[in-house]
Amino acid sequence: MSSLVLTQARIVDVGSGVVAPGAVRIVDGRIAEVGPAVAPRPGEQHVDAAGKYVIPGLVTVHTHLSIVFPFSDTDEHEDPDTTLARARTRAQEALRVGATTVRCIHEQHRVDLTVRALAAETADRTVPRIVAGGRALSVPGGHGQGTGSVYCSGPEQFYAAAMDELDAGADHVKIFITGGLAHAGESPAEPEMSRAEMAAVVRAAAEHGTYVVAHAGHHTAIREALDAGVTSFEHAYEVDEQTADLLAQPGIFVSPTLIVSSSQATMRALGFEQHSRDNARRAAPAHLRSIRRLVAAGVCITHGTDYPPGQQVEGVSAVATEAMLLQSAGLSPLQVLQAATTNGARLVGLQDSIGAIQPGYAADLVLLDADPTADAAALARVHLVINGGHLVT
Repeated sequence: MSSLVLTQARIVDVGSGVVAPGAVRIVDGRIAEVGPAVAPRPGEQHVDAAGKYVIPGLVTVHTHLSIVFPFSDTDEHEDPDTTLARARTRAQEALRVGATTVRCIHEQHRVDLTVRALAAETADRTVPRIVAGGRALSVPGGHGQGTGSVYCSGPEQFYAAAMDELDAGADHVKIFITGGLAHAGESPAEPEMSRAEMAAVVRAAAEHGTYVVAHAGHHTAIREALDAGVTSFEHAYEVDEQTADLLAQPGIFVSPTLIVSSSQATMRALGFEQHSRDNARRAAPAHLRSIRRLVAAGVCITHGTDYPPGQQVEGVSAVATEAMLLQSAGLSPLQVLQAATTNGARLVGLQDSIGAIQPGYAADLVLLDADPTADAAALARVHLVINGGHLVT
């Protein structure tokens, strides 16, 4: 039996926003006790958390571990071992910045499944919990072109491809229903899938007891996807008030990824082509307005970075940058924290085991040097990460 106790901590209740002095005992990777005073026992590992704010491990739900910058350098025929090495390093970096659970929504060679399987085989605690999506589905020549996606045309092909990813072990299915910002000449307003194609993927997901996540740039395609049964949406670059109200219904989640339209310095440093930078710059004002509409409408917002979570973006981790951008879009610091914990946990169906500091929950914890209920920028000040009861170094 392994046991660890955190003492003199400031424990953040992400439901209420209350910050209270206390301690946490962890036994065999689970939270065993939370209280105002939990005394260390003989032989028990002890962490003095004086002055630190303890939050649940972060749940970030728009992750790509295998992504290549700039996108045009992607080799769809890359040696899978090369992809695996890059993805595993990215996973370790994500964990070190506090992302103890990541939802991957398109990985070349289904490398998210590989990283997860290897971690399970070796009890590797240096990578986060991975909720895997395998490969995304794209129309030929669409937004997913050139990234190792599965290319489909028509409902039958989309259904078969979705079943293949799910049968391989994917936890959800990713589709591209509009254009995006990466390629020259594409537009987030341009639809790329028919309602029948979306519905076919939703049917495949339902047969596996899961859901569909859509790269979705514009309200017209989003409304069609809602009609088809899609429940998880990414980006939402242009969303009108009517669509915002529709997205506010229970069981629907939106990950804004504001970071992708607000990271010009990082895009230049990573070698993004001029057209990608221009597309992002032009999209930024409408993107921010759209997310403010979603916040005002009461949409369930989740946290997602698109960049690998541990990537340095505009001077801090992508995790922290996106958190600060969500705050600028109208979420309170507490709501940002909820987006990155409880909301993400509900989206991936793990709300009974992650996203809160409660007995019985996974011992995924982050110690911060500043109060995240006062300012989302505190997520840039990670002091220590605990993953399943193990200290991350």
